[in-house]
Amino acid sequence: MTKYAPEILILSIFVSSASLLLLINKAVYSPELLQNVAPEYSWLIDGFINLLCYSTILIPGYLVYKYIKKINYLDKAVGNNCIVTLIQKCFQEDESLDRTVSATQTASQRTECNTAIRLLFYFVCLQLSLVSWGVLQEKVTHEYVNEKKEVGVFKDSQFLVFINRILAFTISGIVMCLRRQPRHKCPMYKYVFCSLSNILSSWCQYEALKYVSFLHQVLAKAAKTIPVMIMGRIVSRTKYEKYEYITACVLSAGMLFFMWDTGNDKDTSTSITTFSGAILLCSYIAFDSFTTNWQGALYTQYSMTPIQMMCAVNLFSCCFTAVSLFQQGSFIHSLNFMIKFPRFIVDCVLLSICSAVGQLFIYSTIADFGPLVFAIISTIRQGFSVIMSCILFEHEVHSLGIFGLFLVFLSLFFRIYCSHRSKVLRKRARINNESIKH
Repeated sequence: MTKYAPEILILSIFVSSASLLLLINKAVYSPELLQNVAPEYSWLIDGFINLLCYSTILIPGYLVYKYIKKINYLDKAVGNNCIVTLIQKCFQEDESLDRTVSATQTASQRTECNTAIRLLFYFVCLQLSLVSWGVLQEKVTHEYVNEKKEVGVFKDSQFLVFINRILAFTISGIVMCLRRQPRHKCPMYKYVFCSLSNILSSWCQYEALKYVSFLHQVLAKAAKTIPVMIMGRIVSRTKYEKYEYITACVLSAGMLFFMWDTGNDKDTSTSITTFSGAILLCSYIAFDSFTTNWQGALYTQYSMTPIQMMCAVNLFSCCFTAVSLFQQGSFIHSLNFMIKFPRFIVDCVLLSICSAVGQLFIYSTIADFGPLVFAIISTIRQGFSVIMSCILFEHEVHSLGIFGLFLVFLSLFFRIYCSHRSKVLRKRARINNESIKH
């Protein structure tokens, strides 16, 4: 019994704290509470309850982490039973980690032609998958009518996040089983941060559609490159060139002009931006900027493959959302809605497929080119989403949008030119330094 005493105590800490939190959440959560809240601020209560549910995993995990650090468990753990292995995988960093080679350095070793072709491939695939995902995302927030002429609107944003993540985890898991992957060196707990921020950003995105139109949501996302750069400075101390700041501002301004003009429909009944919608959009941008920068930092430090990143992040995302949905009893309501409106099932499957495929290329882009390049591609994707939305949902397009698009392409060409010129100057400087040494 003494042999397994530390493992038993660690499990006891996790189970007892999780059980206590479950009881507290059950006492706090009350469906009647939501009925007494104004619809304008119901998201605030929903978000608070979701965080309480997530805490049933986060707080026990944190207590376990502090305990194993306190007793120096990782240095003294012996045996190869499943509990020891699980604890080591979650909290121990691989000592054989080679920090001399990173994903960024590997990408820099490619020729400019190969890099350009790879970036173009990612760009096209991201546009196809994420534009389709954006259109379907708008569609699932609209009314559904069944054969009995019953009308319903699906309102559980967290369930939509869950079905997206469970399919992405399944696909990435299958790929990892079929294709041999390099040794995984990152402790699993480090994925929790970007997983939680990813869930919260997706939840805020779905919730925002209840308060603002799709076009106004896309309008807010147009300035995403700037928050990504700010978060990059905070999270990974990334330094950007002056031209990168200039092109980010011009790109954001161009997208804002284009989308603001496109969003000026005569029928503004569905385009009213509320205070709640503004808060949710700002929260989405902040969480999403943190997610991409944290993932970029992990790629640089541990050089995992995009599939490994995708699988690990979605594993924790599935755990967080599933625990929350079970505690709130939301699975039953969502399944009842699916039975009542079968068309919703088809849209959910298509939405999840587009999300999973998009995630694969998102992680690949961040791994090879960094979070800022992905943010630029994502910003351009918003423009394509608006065009698709205009075609499918008959939004108006005005002349100011042409000027906005001109600024967008001008900023992109200017960025490409400055990037190429910067590489040439660095290469020339390196050659001059080598010649001086010799």
